[in-house]
Amino acid sequence: MQRRDFLDARILVVDDEPEKARLVIELLGIGGYRSTLAENDSAQAFATFQAFEPDLMVLDFNMTPFDGLAVLGQIEPLVSHTYLPVLMLTGEISREIKEKALDAGAMDFLTRPFNATEILLRVKNLLHTRLLHLDLENERDLLEDRIRARTIELLRIQDEMLDRLALVAEYRDDATGAHIHRIAEMVRNIASEMKLPDEDIALFSKASLLHDLGKVGIADQVLLKAGRFTDEEMTDMKRHTAIGSEILQGSGSAVLQTAERIARYHHERWNGAGYEGLAGEAIPLEARITAVADVFDALTSKRPHKEGWKREAAIAEIERLSGSHFDPDVVEAFLIVMKKTPTAEQGAV
Repeated sequence: MQRRDFLDARILVVDDEPEKARLVIELLGIGGYRSTLAENDSAQAFATFQAFEPDLMVLDFNMTPFDGLAVLGQIEPLVSHTYLPVLMLTGEISREIKEKALDAGAMDFLTRPFNATEILLRVKNLLHTRLLHLDLENERDLLEDRIRARTIELLRIQDEMLDRLALVAEYRDDATGAHIHRIAEMVRNIASEMKLPDEDIALFSKASLLHDLGKVGIADQVLLKAGRFTDEEMTDMKRHTAIGSEILQGSGSAVLQTAERIARYHHERWNGAGYEGLAGEAIPLEARITAVADVFDALTSKRPHKEGWKREAAIAEIERLSGSHFDPDVVEAFLIVMKKTPTAEQGAV
């Protein structure tokens, strides 16, 4: 029952004696209630309850083939999540039966014979409680909707900030941010092909945007050099993984924690010959996936010091390095992704 006229509350009367049910309906009409329904077959009470969706049920205890307790048992799954008042009509019954009825969901009892004033007061009180409960439910739903909308907005802002932060590292040689977005898409595709949980797929893809954040700490003459690095320059360039890790460490955000691991370990190699010497599964999975995506994109991209490789040549190189440079399982997933992706030059992957 939404917030509407109190007298529009739907009231279902279940009694296998039509005369008694009719009497209750008439008394409710005297009280001004406009939406009432009688069901005389207790075997049909459940179906009628589902169709009518009452705000209150007036239920006789002594019925056949199902008594009031049996009917309560049938509807319990439908009302266990909300407050649905049940007024049980009885003759003289034992305390034990009353306790069972209360346990089954009855809210109040009315002993026959009863007068109009008595039943109308009981119904009014039960419906008042029902209405208050629904008001609270409506307020809760509105609050949940606001929280949900705010959460979506915060996630949108988080994604935008990740994107902008990642672009800082790319701005000097790729102001469009195309590289980081290609990496994120490739990470998503590989992780999906590996049948990882959806939450991990989304997490790894978002976090991979920041894989080269540490490049903000590398001098332009090294980062943009149009030629091979000297040993000293290579050592300086390798610092970008540690710099990125330092920038991102200590966060309580799952995305930034994942990004920190990717930034630090995406240049590790499966055989242990990477920057920090981690090998095999000691390298975080998100970093192993990003490593394949990063190298493939680096190979196929045109940079100041090189032309981009052809797609087929880059794929062959990734496959050649499986088991040495890259995790074989990640490469296997990468190759499947490549087969599913239309053949094109870099920028269409």
